[in-house]
Amino acid sequence: MRTSVIGYPRVGALRELKFATEKYFRNEVSAAQLQCTARDIRRKQWLAQQRSELDFIPANDFSLYDNMLDAAVLFNIVPKRFSSLPLTPLDIYFAMARGYQGPAGDVKALAMKKWFNTNYHYMVPEVCDDTEIKLCGTKPFDEFLEAQALGVQTKPVVIGPYTLLKLCRYAGRRGAEDFAEQAGRAYAGLLARFGELGAGWVQFDEPCLCCDMTSADAALLERLYSGVLAAPQKPKTLLQTYFGDVRDCYETICSLGFDGIGLDFVEGKQTQKLIEKHGFPYGKTLFAGVVNGKNIWKNNYRRTLGILDWLHMRGIDAVIGTSCSLLHVPYTLKNETRLPQKYTAHFAFAEEKLEELSQLKTLLRGGAPDILQKNAALFESRPDCRDAAVRKRAAEIRQEDCIRLPAFSERETIQKQAFGLPVFPTTTIGSFPQTADVQANRTAFRKGEISKAQYEAFNREKIARCVKWQEQIGLDVPVHGEFERNDMVEYFGEQLNGYLFTEKAWVQSYGTRCVKPPIIWGDISRSGPMTVTWSTYAQSLTPKPMKGMLTGPVTILNWSFPREDVSLRESAFQIALAIRDEVLELEANGLRIIQIDEAALREKLPLRKSDWYRDYLDWAIPAFRLVHSGVKPETQIHTHMCYSEFTDIIRAIDDMDADVITFEASRSNLSILDALLENRFKTQVGPGVYDIHSPRVPSVAEIKSALGEMLRRISPEKLWVNPDCGLKTRGAAETAESLKNMVEAARELRYENS
Repeated sequence: MRTSVIGYPRVGALRELKFATEKYFRNEVSAAQLQCTARDIRRKQWLAQQRSELDFIPANDFSLYDNMLDAAVLFNIVPKRFSSLPLTPLDIYFAMARGYQGPAGDVKALAMKKWFNTNYHYMVPEVCDDTEIKLCGTKPFDEFLEAQALGVQTKPVVIGPYTLLKLCRYAGRRGAEDFAEQAGRAYAGLLARFGELGAGWVQFDEPCLCCDMTSADAALLERLYSGVLAAPQKPKTLLQTYFGDVRDCYETICSLGFDGIGLDFVEGKQTQKLIEKHGFPYGKTLFAGVVNGKNIWKNNYRRTLGILDWLHMRGIDAVIGTSCSLLHVPYTLKNETRLPQKYTAHFAFAEEKLEELSQLKTLLRGGAPDILQKNAALFESRPDCRDAAVRKRAAEIRQEDCIRLPAFSERETIQKQAFGLPVFPTTTIGSFPQTADVQANRTAFRKGEISKAQYEAFNREKIARCVKWQEQIGLDVPVHGEFERNDMVEYFGEQLNGYLFTEKAWVQSYGTRCVKPPIIWGDISRSGPMTVTWSTYAQSLTPKPMKGMLTGPVTILNWSFPREDVSLRESAFQIALAIRDEVLELEANGLRIIQIDEAALREKLPLRKSDWYRDYLDWAIPAFRLVHSGVKPETQIHTHMCYSEFTDIIRAIDDMDADVITFEASRSNLSILDALLENRFKTQVGPGVYDIHSPRVPSVAEIKSALGEMLRRISPEKLWVNPDCGLKTRGAAETAESLKNMVEAARELRYENS
């Protein structure tokens, strides 16, 4: 059998692309220098994959920012507000990703959303009625030739036309079906060009085929590919799916003229059933996604070989592949020097997954039986992972433990009297800029260059300044700024039993933003207070209600690499109990407002609606409620969610029974507001009034305009005023100006509505 990967990480093993791109944004390096870094990353990755004897090496899986954004530019889906800017093509590209505010103009960025059920975020292409979808870029061809010049024959990868059209935002009256003919011609042109260049295969990524599909969707799929596959002298074509199974269109895609079909055997619950029932078309190649591209645990060879043998018995020509792109895992274990081998032996990052593919190929040929024995031993013993006391406490959770009393309507009245906040109260989501001095203080402490007392004294000074400044500008509910935190999940994981941590296992979240997900190794419990000292200190500095800041159990779980030996539900409730203990201790120490962030609530929501509650929401929502169900009526519970499509689960969000929920809304043109109105959303809400993932500074008028739109659908007594996310990644100057404008906009609105 041959081997293949769908895609590879792209920020560089040590985040070289991140740092080069950020230097470009600061005008510290030229475009040529940035592209030089990008070429070096691609070269190293292609050659590494070639050395592993991978048979299908991807190209065009690399991106300076995002593959969906690349596809939009490639096919001329560039709104005029960007294309009309007197900027270079590269700077227009980055303006679409980040927004632009400067001598050339002032434009907001494209919307940004979660990439299906991952922690990666994609840029949402925006299609206007006058958009002409056509092939107008050269990036895929350039990178194919670049690899070829290195002696590497690659399989070019591109977002497929169905997924592209389904994920676009349509700004006018025309929809996906209206652009199908244009898209078909554009993709046919792409295939023809690759044929001219001598490509053997071209991969079309179509993860949207794993979502619920209607008969109209199936018709759109057939219409698109009847045009695309009509290209003369085209290479072989691979329809690649991932993140689930294709139960709604399996027979359709088997009937289309693809040479290969990629199916997910990890998250595709019905993939084998579909093949069992309908067979697999003779003469086509099955790219079997049997190596998990989203998690870092070693592949269970016995289980995988069982699947591959099952396919072989049916006479199916199969390629051993990953379940999805390796974008979602770190580069290599070689950079990890501190974790003991008893743990790392169980892990496989991207580079190690290449080795797994090679070993599986060897085993299928009847070689290296010792490899199989060593692999099997890993699944027979997991040291230090079970805690009987934790399991007992989780097993004793009752349904009533997840219900807060009294009901929301009664709590709302009590809290309004207790806090006496003005209409349109202002706050932030929690974090303040992690400036160079903050990062240097943390680094110095980790390296042992300063004492714990020195480290804490610095943070107290930063907190004091932050609180004083918030009071000066008139923020109603301040925060302490989170200067002690490296990451909203890693920080808590470091203080919870059951977690492991890496040194350089970075994963791209969006653009230049990378995260280092902690690893859930064992049963989880709280060993002591995690935030109480910092929050109580901040509260002592002001008579205003200080907001204690926590990360919720579902987000901690979803932004970690989860265990595979226990259910997600079990881990979620273990974490919930730990965070519940912290909530109650904050309350006991005088914190009257506590925010429990669930930024990633939707992240592991199954792609199919029929699975939403049974497989996820039926435990995710109760896990959150367990965290806050024990607090007093006058204690106000906030939560926050960002960069996902929440409109279709808005009732479940209301069922979280928080007192205030803040949403990312600025990049999505406040589309969530209609859903709040339609569903009679009871919870007080703070849809973000400006985008913190852009360096733009919103004006007072811009913020007032957004608030005016909100007030058309939200009653004044329910509306909070806040940015759309934490301010950790922003610069100090832009943060200060933006918050001042936000507070002023709220003041003016209060006056106008008095």
